[in-house]
Amino acid sequence: MNIVVGVTGGIAAYKSVHLVRLLTKAGHEVTVIPTEDALRFVGLPTWEAISRHPVTTSVHDDVAKVRHVALGQAADLVIVAPATANTIAKMTAGLADDLLGTTLLATTAPVVIAPAMHAEMWQHPATQANIATLRARGVRLVGPADGELAGGDSGPGRMSEPEEIFTAALAALAPGDLDGLRVAVSAGGTREPIDPVRYLGNRSSGRQGAALAIEAAERGAEVLLVAANVSHDVLAITQHPRVRIIGVGTAAELSAAMREAAGKSDAVVMAAAVADYRPVEVADRKLTKESGPLTSIALAENEDIVAGLARDRREGQVIVAFAAETPEAGGGVDDGELMERARRKQQRKGVDVLVVNEVGWDRGFESADNAVRILGPGGAVVGSAAGSKRDVAGAIWDAVVKLSQ
Repeated sequence: MNIVVGVTGGIAAYKSVHLVRLLTKAGHEVTVIPTEDALRFVGLPTWEAISRHPVTTSVHDDVAKVRHVALGQAADLVIVAPATANTIAKMTAGLADDLLGTTLLATTAPVVIAPAMHAEMWQHPATQANIATLRARGVRLVGPADGELAGGDSGPGRMSEPEEIFTAALAALAPGDLDGLRVAVSAGGTREPIDPVRYLGNRSSGRQGAALAIEAAERGAEVLLVAANVSHDVLAITQHPRVRIIGVGTAAELSAAMREAAGKSDAVVMAAAVADYRPVEVADRKLTKESGPLTSIALAENEDIVAGLARDRREGQVIVAFAAETPEAGGGVDDGELMERARRKQQRKGVDVLVVNEVGWDRGFESADNAVRILGPGGAVVGSAAGSKRDVAGAIWDAVVKLSQ
């Protein structure tokens, strides 16, 4: 394939060298179009050596072949990595003041961008509005990740790793295998109030559910994301014209929302972590030491939401649940026992697909990565994935698609 890689002026440009290498090693013809600012970070000889093609930033080179239009016309895929806040704004406005800008306007190929900027710039309303506009035009996003940034800062805005961009970019060329489907995805963790200040809850950030939502939308599905206490930073990656978000707080609210959504959905994915119990009584005012020591809380068991959805499923509907397992006291999980426990859970809940993942203090919850095994009908292992939560989301939807065929 003919692939254009646009590189803009961010420190993450050095990571794009590896991305170009991955693409060329896979047999693709790669043309690199850096901006002038990008060349301050990685020089032109490097791009020419790694891509094995001449590199220029100017619309005035090779004028006879109308290069500033021809590159876009010939491209099967265009990747912009890193995509700075400035470049994203220029793409939104349709500016074409350099070779990359003219190429982006001249192409009808899929366009994939990997944002990279400081957290404040990513979270700014102007950037988020620009991202929403680009997504509405069909531009796909990879990331950004949440992690260490230039200058010692940390937060959302770190460019995704080259391997993830490589996989996601090539997936943009695949047919939309979820076209026409309606799916409901839950994300986050429920909170059961004790009083107006305190609650029983869990550490789920909602990242895996958010990744499932945007992956489904970019594969063609209409998505309802039911978000239980998920931060705006996490939800930012789900901005897409085919994703609708509703917020809930408690297990009861999540149950009501998912039951309503399930009535209109072809697939339901329960990625949210649901509190197993809730306080029997909720205080109207904050409980204080003056009102007496709080040494115990009477609890009532919450309903098993996914079991109820599976029991009442429509014909042909696929139900996906998660099983989070923690290591034993000795530090590990006996693999055979873990999988048997998961199979019993799958049978007990009656779900079609069960995603099994190990969680702990430093894995699963509040982490950018995940590792799962996917059980299909009868408890057979039908897939596995390890890496970013977007990678895991892709493997889960792959399993759903196979089951639906």
